[in-house]
Amino acid sequence: MTRLFERWSLDPGLVISILALTLFGIAMIYSAGVVNVPNPVTHDAWIRQSVWFVLALVAFTLLTRVPLRWLEWVALPSYVVSLVLLAATLVVGTGAGTAAGVKSWIQLGPVRFQPSEVSKIATILMLARLLSQREDRLASLRDMIAPSMLVALPLALVMRQPDLGTAMAFVGILFAMLYWAGTPVALLALVASPVASLFLSYDTMVWSAYIVVVILFLYFYRSRLYFFESLMVVLANFAAGTIARPLWNSLAQYQRNRILVFLDPEVDPRNAGYQVIQSKVAIGSGGLLGKGFTEGTQKRFDFLPEQHTDFIFSVVGEELGFLGTALAILAFAWVLTRLIRMAQESPDPFAGLVLLGIFGAWLVHIFVNVGMTVGLVPITGIPLPFVSYGGTFLLMSWVAVAIAVRVAREG
Repeated sequence: MTRLFERWSLDPGLVISILALTLFGIAMIYSAGVVNVPNPVTHDAWIRQSVWFVLALVAFTLLTRVPLRWLEWVALPSYVVSLVLLAATLVVGTGAGTAAGVKSWIQLGPVRFQPSEVSKIATILMLARLLSQREDRLASLRDMIAPSMLVALPLALVMRQPDLGTAMAFVGILFAMLYWAGTPVALLALVASPVASLFLSYDTMVWSAYIVVVILFLYFYRSRLYFFESLMVVLANFAAGTIARPLWNSLAQYQRNRILVFLDPEVDPRNAGYQVIQSKVAIGSGGLLGKGFTEGTQKRFDFLPEQHTDFIFSVVGEELGFLGTALAILAFAWVLTRLIRMAQESPDPFAGLVLLGIFGAWLVHIFVNVGMTVGLVPITGIPLPFVSYGGTFLLMSWVAVAIAVRVAREG
């Protein structure tokens, strides 16, 4: 126990805050299992989460003893292993719980783990190693090809499972680390522009105006880009706009419904819109102080779907009210701010990039999870760090904490 407290002292504020969030999460998972009709899946989920928490603390204690340069050395082999594991999920992967149709887990006897969570850490380490070895910042689109491809490989394998929520975390990792590596914001905007073109193509006039804006931007930015790079950006935007309609037609009906109910949940209130409607009712009924711990009626009558995983924030809103959700969001904001400050204080490029990679992954998880519970973003299966139920996710999140405090201290 003394050694554990010594590990916490590396950055007591960050570690104690995350410890508090984890214990808070276990309490809310327990509450999510308190329903009028007992559910064997959620009833003892808090016990399983507690076991994973103990394993996470052991992993945290061990990893905070690993030297910084060992982490840099292990980046490549861990990245390769993570790709192999992700590829294996496409062959022997299984679903779990509410995500039974997603091949995200690998079963080894009684143990089941999610390789995509391992891959996020490995990708952060590998991308940090690649970017930290550059002598100058990324100044052109050509410079961004290597780091983008490095992230694109695990992202594509995760999308094949398919797991859109986790794939979004890889995008957050890439953009956060590219920005910290000195990439101009204008270049990042150009890289993201085809995605905007894809969504804006729903209206021909809006999309046409957007293309004009992109071309004008490239014209005024021409001194920093090769002609070939500008041409590729324009072609990518045209391609995104062109494939939008065929892509929409290729989606399964339930996938279309998820997008449609994001715009208007009442379009399909009994199926695709049910989750977000019940989530909004739960959070809204909590009021200022909530209905009380374990007393949420939407949760008790099992109206709230996936209440111990993806929609755990809805349980917080119903039972602890606006005050509880505000404190949770402030705690997350403090953790993210602390990661940025740690990166700013570290003179080692590798350490700073690792910290921003963790920041990018957690920011996406927090924003998307909270956003989908209140209808701000489409529903995707993405957990809330340290609060949602999920053994592998909790373990690897604490591994990220260990890496963060270690690289910050030694860097």
